[in-house]
Amino acid sequence: MISRNNTSKLNVLMVGPDRSVHGGISAVVNNLYDAGLDKMVNLTYIGTMKDGSRFRKLLVAIKAYMQFCRAVKHCDIVHIHFSSDTSFWRKSLFIRKAHRVGKPIVLHQHGGDFHTFYIHDLNNRQRTYVKNTLNMGSVMLVINPELHELFKKKVVLDKLPTLIFPNAIQIPSETAKTYGQHQLLFLGRICRDKGIRELLEAVCQLKKQYPSLRLYLGGSFEDSDLKSLVDSMSDCVTWIGWVCGKDKDNWLKKCDIFVLPSYFEGQSVSILEAMSYSCAIAASNVGGIPQMILNGQTGLLFQPKSTASIEETLQKLLDDPALCRNLGKAARELVSNQFSMDKYIQKLLSIYNTIVMQSKQTD
Repeated sequence: MISRNNTSKLNVLMVGPDRSVHGGISAVVNNLYDAGLDKMVNLTYIGTMKDGSRFRKLLVAIKAYMQFCRAVKHCDIVHIHFSSDTSFWRKSLFIRKAHRVGKPIVLHQHGGDFHTFYIHDLNNRQRTYVKNTLNMGSVMLVINPELHELFKKKVVLDKLPTLIFPNAIQIPSETAKTYGQHQLLFLGRICRDKGIRELLEAVCQLKKQYPSLRLYLGGSFEDSDLKSLVDSMSDCVTWIGWVCGKDKDNWLKKCDIFVLPSYFEGQSVSILEAMSYSCAIAASNVGGIPQMILNGQTGLLFQPKSTASIEETLQKLLDDPALCRNLGKAARELVSNQFSMDKYIQKLLSIYNTIVMQSKQTD
């Protein structure tokens, strides 16, 4: 239940995947806690999904909704994180409940290829449901300009203010980085949509030219055939499991090149983290990545789904430690100036206060 001990603070009810889930939204939520948002507002967080079987996920969702129904009447504002597909359908119930009891709602959309979900996967009746549900919000936060365009031009949320609100991270202390090691790092879900097969094919070719090359894969396998492929490439690929906390920090310090070959991407927290550790970044030219990676300035971009493009881009970095150093230095400077958590928190608090004030004026 939401605390009423400090009436000077807003009571915020936040909804998203459980904080233990391996994924981008959970990383965003955990970063908010690490930055102390729960000390600045009275924050209650309800996790609507945990990793596991469908039955377990259903039980978690039912329990979360019951908890939400009890807590929502006591809050000042509801903040709902969602992506697409099942994530949206699940969160739509929470959005509609919050709307029925008259609470101001921050809708926080995190990508997840919402374009394909809305434009190609839904029929007209389902699109109407999505549009009507989203229009129950007080403000929509999206993480990149591409999504802003989608919601304004395709979903057409005329009455709902839509703001570009990129992810942010805590900036670590600067540490020395050794370039020219040919140590590559990937962090994320190990699956087809993350471009892992094309990355492995590129690494296999590059290993012939760079014998010291090693790719460290951090994440959870979602495709069994990729697990078998990784196992067969033990001479140049090491699976390090899902890493977090100090373990993740150590890998970001150790590796000089970070690579993310996603087919689609909202705005990668892992790229921001790699930038903050001065890694040379090679990433797909998709979604919100060009917001962070200015090609040739703060990293290098390649075409998604292209083994040849990945190989060519990584070769430039493997051949040139000085280029890696310059890109890494510029990346850290950019993330420090534009994607720091301190600025993010202040902007979020301003959004909370604005919509709560507007809600009171319309009561």
